[in-house]
Amino acid sequence: MQAKHPIKTIKRSGSEKSDDYDIVVKSKKINKTLKQTTEKDSTPKYFTEKDLSRILSNLDTLRADVYPTDASQLNEAAVNPNFPSVCLIGLGRCGSNIALDVASLVHNARNYYLNEFHNEENRRKEKESRAVTWIQRSLKLPHEEAIKPIFLMEPLVMLGDLDKDIEGRIRFSSKGESNNFLAEYNKLKIMDLSEVHAGGSGNAPILGQYLAKMILNKETDQFTNTDWKFIHSYLIDSCGIKANQSRLYFYIFSAGGGTGSGMASEFGLAQQFSYMNKTFDTSPEKDQASHSQAFVFEPIFTSGICILPNINDPSIETSEALHINAGRLLCKYLAEEWDFSYNVENEDSSTENLMNRIRPWNAMMLISNDIMRYAEENDSEGGIQNIDVNTMEMYANQYISQQIFNILSAQAVTTDYDENYFRRAGIDLGETIRLDANDLFMSLAGPVAIAYAESVVASNIDADNQSAHHDNGQSVDIDDLFFRSIDLPHFNKQTQAIEGVSLLPIESNQYRRALKHYKENNNDASKLKELHFFKNCSSIVSIVSLPKDYKLSYLDLNKLKTHLNNLFPNTTLKRYALVIGASANLSLTTLIAKSPCLSDDFLTLIVSYIKRCFAKDDYRFDNKLDLAIVDFIKADTFDDEKLHEMLMEFENPAKILDTNWYAIKPMYEKKYRELIRDNKKFISINDIRLSIESVKKSIHYLREIYRHRISKTEMISLNTSLFPEDEIQETKK
Repeated sequence: MQAKHPIKTIKRSGSEKSDDYDIVVKSKKINKTLKQTTEKDSTPKYFTEKDLSRILSNLDTLRADVYPTDASQLNEAAVNPNFPSVCLIGLGRCGSNIALDVASLVHNARNYYLNEFHNEENRRKEKESRAVTWIQRSLKLPHEEAIKPIFLMEPLVMLGDLDKDIEGRIRFSSKGESNNFLAEYNKLKIMDLSEVHAGGSGNAPILGQYLAKMILNKETDQFTNTDWKFIHSYLIDSCGIKANQSRLYFYIFSAGGGTGSGMASEFGLAQQFSYMNKTFDTSPEKDQASHSQAFVFEPIFTSGICILPNINDPSIETSEALHINAGRLLCKYLAEEWDFSYNVENEDSSTENLMNRIRPWNAMMLISNDIMRYAEENDSEGGIQNIDVNTMEMYANQYISQQIFNILSAQAVTTDYDENYFRRAGIDLGETIRLDANDLFMSLAGPVAIAYAESVVASNIDADNQSAHHDNGQSVDIDDLFFRSIDLPHFNKQTQAIEGVSLLPIESNQYRRALKHYKENNNDASKLKELHFFKNCSSIVSIVSLPKDYKLSYLDLNKLKTHLNNLFPNTTLKRYALVIGASANLSLTTLIAKSPCLSDDFLTLIVSYIKRCFAKDDYRFDNKLDLAIVDFIKADTFDDEKLHEMLMEFENPAKILDTNWYAIKPMYEKKYRELIRDNKKFISINDIRLSIESVKKSIHYLREIYRHRISKTEMISLNTSLFPEDEIQETKK
């Protein structure tokens, strides 16, 4: 009788029984049953509105709210404005704060530009005398437009949190109180999800994920908050269709928390599930034609922007739970990315197979929360040490906002701007090189890190002021700009911006020494390029943003490309964007794809999660598992039997939530049954636990990136050599 008990337990792994994690199963028959159960549980379950008419009606309602119509426009021919090409989704406290910062940044830039234009028009009407102009030039008064950004694109911003008071928190924040921002920014929408859950997720991503499952599986008409169905139709039901012109979606969240870390990937998966469903939609053509809609071949690019917790800060004691939460997210994402992109066992292109292996985003951008610590360490004057905690968080958020800002500007289409923007700004569109959703879709995948720096430049047309601006960056040093972009994070006092790389390739002291060698040897990348962060990078995207009156020389652009080629020897794809008129300073943003998963911080977070939530007792407290995972990545063959000896079959949430897990689990499952009465849609929390298969897939992904190489193209010829003696001499050499 005792031999049958483990079999029964495994078969009930998706049931309400929760204390079955430590059982070791060695029978092949049981393992087969387990695998089948896991595959069945992985089938996506998300509500998607099928009625196209209802989707279009919901979009029209949201559009009318985003673009309110003035009474003076009612008599004009009605033309529906386009949704912005970019949408930011801020989830959790950290994510919603950053998304709010970005919205405020672009809104203030737009207001500044429009006010300046209005003032210029007034001055022109007053026919300002030449004498005043002469006085301004003689006194060398700076042109205000030369030191201010003139970026006008405003993204749609969605903010969500499992917090009853999210709207109050945002409304009474500094952003909400100043300049009447919330009242003016119609493109900001708050996802009030408190009717599902109003008490947060207790810093447990599995609970945040489970609550997101409830939200996304419940029919939108059953929500008392009527705004949710309009947001749902925009964010999930209509992505990729003609009526929804948004093509870039950025999910911003903290990986170390519970709400953002748990919800973000579920929202991303629901969106991908809906989008892929449209790809396989075989509804009659006349049904779509009657609405003038096309569902397929409208590419969208989605990215997570993931804030990683502090890892090795000697000045503070970071909660281990933050590391484990982040490690769970990274492990889950790599497993999904492996299944979608690399797993040759999944080459079956059937609808059912593809829908079982979707991943939440095309790429996941990684930004370490350690950036402020490194900025403080590099602050020789000690100025940052006196900054209060709120200002410190503002600077950290600013770094993230800068990166989103530059990506948005590189992708923005002309319809995102004010109608007369380019004419007023004096920008020649022929001089810009834009990235579209397809460029990003083809260039960026998997984990992505960011390198960033900026320099002050003087206006090229400000001839009388050139000598005054010479010391402030008139002659831009491209070598220095590139170096600062890959340096440890530091504060640029001249631009008031944080620069550097968003995730360190290796431990900070070693990286500092490697950079010192690079600079002292005239930018010799021979040692630096051997770091896996650079050597195993498969693709990069570089965005150069220029003030409207500054011309970047051809030699400087070539120098920049040379630096990129030297430091990234194995990239198969390099994409460049040149953006004009989007910022006050010359800035360089480089997006580094895939290889960041081989960085020390990334591996440390994943192993911390596996060790705490999967390891058997013999491997939880020493470094045997740490060394084994490094060996699994580097070895020629992957010994998965050895992995099974070390790990349990499923993650054990009780290792994080302690004894509370056994009280929380039935309570949350009861809430699920009450919110969603259809038993066929019921999902147990056990069903969303990660399994040892997820760990194996994430290791497979790491092995794939670790082995990335390219061979240089060699000349092939059918012609015989005309001077064979030269070949003999070359061989002797």
